Amino acid sequence: MHSIFHLAFNVRDLDGARRFYGDVLGCVEGRSTDTWVDFDFFGHQISMHLGEPFATANTGHVGEVMVPMPHFGLALALPDWRALADRLEAANTDFVLKPQVRFEGQPGEQWTMFFRDPFGNPIEVKGFRSLETLYDK
Repeated sequence: MHSIFHLAFNVRDLDGARRFYGDVLGCVEGRSTDTWVDFDFFGHQISMHLGEPFATANTGHVGEVMVPMPHFGLALALPDWRALADRLEAANTDFVLKPQVRFEGQPGEQWTMFFRDPFGNPIEVKGFRSLETLYDK
């Protein structure tokens, strides 16, 4: 069964969301009103509504770094991950965790990066040589 994930969350400014998710991340805008906007988030639907973003705390351990929890994100094929990392670096993104490889040469080898949208919502993007290894132990 193939399904599309949907996540709705708050942002403080829809135009700012359009600039970040549309211009920086390259997501295609879908439907909208004056209180929310949808985007195609790499094949999944995210909906941003006007409001206060969810509270987060740096309680997640990623190696030696504490990352924000909760967070959302996605897993990409490595070439797509690299292209997105390049876009974010070109946009002078302030990374929580800069693009890097983890578990190199081990099962579960992955590239990862953490960053926040302009409203503080934390996002993790992982890259894999093959998405079939996403759940390898």
